[in-house]
Amino acid sequence: MLQFLKYVLATIVGLIVFSIVSFILVIGIAAAVGASQEDIILKDNSVLKLDLNHAIEENVSDEENPFKDLGGPFMDNNESIGMVQIREALKRAAADSHIKGIYLQAHYPQAGYAQLEEIRNALLAFKKSGKFIYSYGESFTEKGYYVSSVSDKIYLNPAGGMDFNGISAEVSFYKGALDKLDIKPVVFRVGEYKSAVEPYLRENMSDANKAQYSSLLNSINDHIFGQIAASRDITVAELKKVADELIAYKPKGALAAKLVTDVGYYDEFEADFKKKLKKESEDKIDFVNLSKFLKAESAIPFNDTQNKIAVVVGEGAIIGSKADKGNIGSDDWVAELRKARDDKKVKAIVLRIDSPGGSSLASDVMWREVELARKVKPVIASMADYAASGGYYMAMAADTIVAEPTTITGSIGIFAQFFNFENFLKNKLGITNDRVNTNAHSDFPTVTREMTDFEKDWFQRSVDAGYETFTSKAAKGRRMSIEKLKTLAGGHVWSGIEAKSNGLVDVLGGLEDAIKIAAKKAKLKEGDYKAKFYPQPKSFFEEIFDKKEDAVQAKIMKAQFGELAPYVKQIQDLKAREGLMTLMPEVIEFK
Repeated sequence: MLQFLKYVLATIVGLIVFSIVSFILVIGIAAAVGASQEDIILKDNSVLKLDLNHAIEENVSDEENPFKDLGGPFMDNNESIGMVQIREALKRAAADSHIKGIYLQAHYPQAGYAQLEEIRNALLAFKKSGKFIYSYGESFTEKGYYVSSVSDKIYLNPAGGMDFNGISAEVSFYKGALDKLDIKPVVFRVGEYKSAVEPYLRENMSDANKAQYSSLLNSINDHIFGQIAASRDITVAELKKVADELIAYKPKGALAAKLVTDVGYYDEFEADFKKKLKKESEDKIDFVNLSKFLKAESAIPFNDTQNKIAVVVGEGAIIGSKADKGNIGSDDWVAELRKARDDKKVKAIVLRIDSPGGSSLASDVMWREVELARKVKPVIASMADYAASGGYYMAMAADTIVAEPTTITGSIGIFAQFFNFENFLKNKLGITNDRVNTNAHSDFPTVTREMTDFEKDWFQRSVDAGYETFTSKAAKGRRMSIEKLKTLAGGHVWSGIEAKSNGLVDVLGGLEDAIKIAAKKAKLKEGDYKAKFYPQPKSFFEEIFDKKEDAVQAKIMKAQFGELAPYVKQIQDLKAREGLMTLMPEVIEFK
């Protein structure tokens, strides 16, 4: 009887929870529909409030979170914003007479320097309209200041500070942990710079890897300092002194060095803002955020041309045939490229690539599809933060390759990596394995025994063959000799500036430049084409269900393995890197 009552009570509670969730969903959907139908009327003397303190992706849905006003668990603090939407808003704001300027919030944007340079250039283009940009920050990261340095006024909170000390990159090494766990890495590679496997074999960086990182970081740092110096009307030498002596960490130091125009609190910044807008102190500033501004009527005339430039986006690591969130799957990406290739209204294709690489097979499958598309219409590659290893593989068949000066590219190389878990399973978990084979290598490859010398030799020959395939196709695409190409390969990572100098990249610029090149090759006149992005971004509710699925998977893992779940996840991540890989060294985190 007690058990029966328990089931009844659980059912009632479940129905109540279901009803509440259903009610909230209905309210949310109604709010979303209402918001989409709402007419946004811009007031005179308005200011575009551009908040870049989010993860920045290439293209996101225009839908807002319909639940965010409810707060609590419905507030998504990690909401992403899209490069497509930022560029569009800045173009429209420059042309819209209602918008007098921009309030830029860029304390800690979550993006790489290449994406931030595109945004920075778009802000500079906006300023050519004669309108102003004001920034305020309680503190600024180095990336945040890089973007904010274009502003007419930069306010820094008196109790805040600025992280301005140059860039560095840190690599974590796992050899010690693998030794403690009795997990043995088995690695096959070509090229002294193919250092993606070093964290599993060494406890520090090799001399070759340290040398390429040093060249890469100095190239990027010099470029960034040069741009900031030009915007703030100071010399690069002065900036280097500020960085070396940590002068900008204190607000007064940042002010004295002319990195900021004012040290003050938000109310002082607001008063200055009102003065610029010729408002009284008691007046309210009419701020309009990015999503609302894009819903307002555009001041730019509608382009009704039927001619399209397709922008096919590939964002994330290349993980195989099927993608998950934030990664590239060859089947999905190829399907989008074929849509663009077969669409008669699409006159040229731009590949927008932001990838450190991944699966060698998937990279080659996508390369083949680019080759086929190029036979039908012009194909231009546009590199964002990363287009390295497999990411470069995707680009190298294009007619023209465009990269930002700070793009991380190259890493032309290949490796294979496996992990022998035999001793880990036996010594740490008490699990042993035995087998029966029909042939000499029926169980090959396996993680529960050491490879034989024959098997190791076989894999090394496979890696060598894969490297020859990669380099020969790269040489063909770059129209250079295989001998010259190999001097640039071996897994060496380059900045966009370096890659332009050595011939791996044709043009320095952003996505807009790539689109213009594509239009020119397709013999389209300015204004006689428009960009269409593939794939379409997921809606808000599709994103919600994706996150829910991720959460369910995490709970299943926790239920199966308990406190060991994080370690099992790490082992799964290691296994995901097994096989032939075209992957750059660990994705570089700039600090």
